[in-house]
Amino acid sequence: MAQSMAYNQAAGLGGMLKKGHRNMQGLEGATLRNVDACREISTITRTSLGPNGMNKLVVNHLGKIIVTSDCATIVKELEIEHPAAKMLQMAAEAQDFECGDGTNLVVSFAGELLAQTEDLFRMGLHPSDVVSGFSKAGEKLLNDFLPPLCDGIKPMDDGRAQEELERVVKPVLAAKCLGSEDILAPLVAQACLGTMSSSGKADISVESVRVAKILGGEISQSHVIHGFVALRGLETTLLSAKDAKIVVFGCGIEASATEAKGTVLMKNADDLKNYNKSEEKKMEEIIKGIADSGVKVCVAGGSVSEMALHFIERYGMLCLKIGSKWELRRLCVATGATALVRLGAPTPDEMGHCDHVYQKEIGGRPVTVFAQAEGSKTSKLSTIVLRASTSSTLADLERAIDDGVHAAKTATKDGRLLPGAGATEMELSLKIRAFADTCPGLDQYAIRAFGKALEVVPRTLAENAGLDQGAVLAALGAAHASGKRLAGVDIDAMGIDGASGVADETKVLDLYATKTSAFRLAIDASLTVLRVDQIIMAKQAGGGAAMAGMGGP
Repeated sequence: MAQSMAYNQAAGLGGMLKKGHRNMQGLEGATLRNVDACREISTITRTSLGPNGMNKLVVNHLGKIIVTSDCATIVKELEIEHPAAKMLQMAAEAQDFECGDGTNLVVSFAGELLAQTEDLFRMGLHPSDVVSGFSKAGEKLLNDFLPPLCDGIKPMDDGRAQEELERVVKPVLAAKCLGSEDILAPLVAQACLGTMSSSGKADISVESVRVAKILGGEISQSHVIHGFVALRGLETTLLSAKDAKIVVFGCGIEASATEAKGTVLMKNADDLKNYNKSEEKKMEEIIKGIADSGVKVCVAGGSVSEMALHFIERYGMLCLKIGSKWELRRLCVATGATALVRLGAPTPDEMGHCDHVYQKEIGGRPVTVFAQAEGSKTSKLSTIVLRASTSSTLADLERAIDDGVHAAKTATKDGRLLPGAGATEMELSLKIRAFADTCPGLDQYAIRAFGKALEVVPRTLAENAGLDQGAVLAALGAAHASGKRLAGVDIDAMGIDGASGVADETKVLDLYATKTSAFRLAIDASLTVLRVDQIIMAKQAGGGAAMAGMGGP
């Protein structure tokens, strides 16, 4: 189709772009709209910050109900459509992928930074002045002010010591599941230690720590199994095998159907008998070959026929059926087996090994355990068996454990620690404001606003704990001004007469690497939003209804 070369100058941008596009520009049209969208999403997540954070009940497009205070899960399930707010969502997802923890800090701090810009714009500052000030303050914070705060706190020296891992993991778990951290921290530490190699530098693979959720009971009944747990029972009457060789089939254990359709002509009863016998004989040959190779446990990725099960029983082997390809892959990792796509005896290289395979009952549900003894040469994998009364509690505990394992992994790479409970942010706020007083240009106002934005963490912690946020911020600021660098918000002061809500030396510790990553992502996301002065959107393929979600006039 020929394109028109005519351009109507009087129509402006609308005459140049295709019909149905939308254009917003300038401070009012683009910048402040973006700031509003980001402030809205940070307002949603901010009330979930800290140990006393509230849960959000999100019903997604599939009708699934999610009850959680985990920021990464909330922003992921919200299906955000506004492009500026989506940048904060991507920053939170990046933080979740990198460190597992600190996602709420990213969204809350970025939203507060952008909220501070509204007053700056009303004062007459240009967005470029604000961007310049925020950039200067961010560089100063990350390079000069944050590293010295680690000096007063003992770092995690030994990544193989359970007490050290618990010290790092406990604050992360308390932020998600307050009251359960004393039960979950030892479990996470044991599971992480179980995946480490016996020699070399301590290193944790997040994929090697699995969670098996079993409804019923209470959190105190949770425990760690060094090995793999399949959430279904064995198919055979034999329920235990020690020092077992394992064969894993990616297919089912049954007579394979031919690819081409065929017809078998039977003239009499003998033909029918012989036909069944030949099928039985073939299946017996296969199972006997597997048993003769020394295999004690057969795992099938598909269905197991009655005939195959009969011969497996006869030759004294265990049989387990696993429908999920992901679970099958994890079992292969845990036992060192190779998933076969053909039925037959495995070679020694294709076989896996497990010290003890057995079926047990947990909460009335049969599960199969592949337990490895300490010092096992096969791949290391740990499973935390979680018990809780509701499925939403189980899902939340699983997310908390995932964050804890990520924190342990980060700590083995960089063991430096910072004071938590808003202590780091308040100290940085005072230093950034002092730095703003030394800057001569207009960007000093933006730097001062950056320092004020850092107060969002102690203020929100106090607010979520039911404390008087004004009094707590004043007391915390006074404590830091008098040189108490470790002073933080005391959430246990709720309802106590005469309590200031401030602990002079907080026991809560945050990982330096997690905090640095969160600040960097929040600053980058907010600067990216502020640098946008025009939004041009083409007409969406779905028509007018698809555009309604973007807001606007």
